[in-house]
Amino acid sequence: MNTGAPLHRWPAEAIWQSVVPQWPGFSIEILPEIDSSNSELMRRAREGIQDPILLIAEYQSAGRGRQGRAWVAEPAHALTFSIGLPYQPGNWSGLSLAVGLCLAESLGEDIQLKWPNDLWCHQRKLGGILIEAASQGDQSYAVIGVGLNIQLPTHKDLRTPAAALSEIWQGASAPLALERVAKPLLDALRFFETNGFSPLQNRFKARDALLGLDVTTSDGLMGVCAGVDAQGALQIDTLQGRVSVSSAEVSVRPK
Repeated sequence: MNTGAPLHRWPAEAIWQSVVPQWPGFSIEILPEIDSSNSELMRRAREGIQDPILLIAEYQSAGRGRQGRAWVAEPAHALTFSIGLPYQPGNWSGLSLAVGLCLAESLGEDIQLKWPNDLWCHQRKLGGILIEAASQGDQSYAVIGVGLNIQLPTHKDLRTPAAALSEIWQGASAPLALERVAKPLLDALRFFETNGFSPLQNRFKARDALLGLDVTTSDGLMGVCAGVDAQGALQIDTLQGRVSVSSAEVSVRPK
């Protein structure tokens, strides 16, 4: 494990000052290398360490995506971080969509959202979101992991072609991307905790990469994507009628 100096100069102090009034006890930690920022915060949560934190990992040796897939991010080519928070929303449904929407709106007009947790740019994958939770008694702790490509990956054996922020931003860097998304994301998480996904439904529609497309799911459902409902469930119009897909374990792809 690399325990040397960070690769970047991170805007940690500025982010901390903007965030701590709304999240007392908030801290920021930067690690040159770790297996997975989400795994680390989940380990801490299970040990009873459940303070609000932003954990930045400059390199993840075992980064994780949805359904246990590996998230491969090369040093200096990606922004990978996790936010851990004591979190008690009335309804968790649609949280990954709310996170994705905030990231997309912070990053630029070209960014779209592929249900349930991917950011797309020009029909290619720019980033992903992994949300996990730990509970102790009636208290819950959310871990929100984000991975964004800053530069195009050098490896080509990807399930989905990759996009990178450097294609749409001149001088794109991980610190700049973090500076743009951190405060808005924490504000969005606070909003969601109180209001849920429903107020965000129309804004999500404006970024929906699947809307109106012929799609097929990993369990064989085929139809036309009709957006998402007020709880963030995907709506697919099939020959038999409209079907609601709410399980994040179901993959959806354009035909």
